[in-house]
Amino acid sequence: MAKRPIYYDTETTGLSSQKDRIIELAAFDPEQNRTFEELINPNMPIPEMSTSICNITDDMVKDAPTFDIIGKKFIEFCGSDTILIAHNNDSFDKPFLDAEFNRADLKMLDLPFIDSLKWARKYRSDLPKHSLQYLREMYNIEANQAHRALNDVIVLHKVFEKMIDDLDIETVLKLLYEKKSDLVEYMPFGKHQGKKLSEVPKGYIRWLQENDALDKPQNANLKKSFEKLNLLSKL
Repeated sequence: MAKRPIYYDTETTGLSSQKDRIIELAAFDPEQNRTFEELINPNMPIPEMSTSICNITDDMVKDAPTFDIIGKKFIEFCGSDTILIAHNNDSFDKPFLDAEFNRADLKMLDLPFIDSLKWARKYRSDLPKHSLQYLREMYNIEANQAHRALNDVIVLHKVFEKMIDDLDIETVLKLLYEKKSDLVEYMPFGKHQGKKLSEVPKGYIRWLQENDALDKPQNANLKKSFEKLNLLSKL
């Protein structure tokens, strides 16, 4: 079964996932047209700087549930057939979720995650900035109440659909995180530079071996590639 995307965002008391806490968690499931939006009592004062960014005050969260309750609700909302997407997920939102789930003694969501900021940096390197609000403006998406979680999530959904065009979400996941092969396909230097390794004359490969060129650290991947093609001679 193909996984469906769920876009999510967190608002927090600060930038440290170990010292600070999540004070708002929101998500949007576009395929089922469902939203999730919860304020969370962090059991600590919200710094003025954080309030100035997200407009969430101590009074707004004093009677809100703590994360152990909201975390369970979020698990139910996400289900088991989804991919979670957040802007700056890998460096911010996911570490905060990990820390909160750990503190609440809850099992973390065993789901794949996509960092839309990494996608933007990788596939829109032509842009000078990659913040969510800059991307919103660049794609001519209407303004929102920035830095409140659900508003940012809705904008992220619109922005990300523009960025990935007609790619399905599982292909996006593969393209973003697949590891590049260390193997070399074309000869990187010498008189046969640019030729496929399989087309390099065996005599030249033997000459490289005899002169220890393939034992140099910078040619380790080239040697490995020749070995995989069974082109190295036993000297």
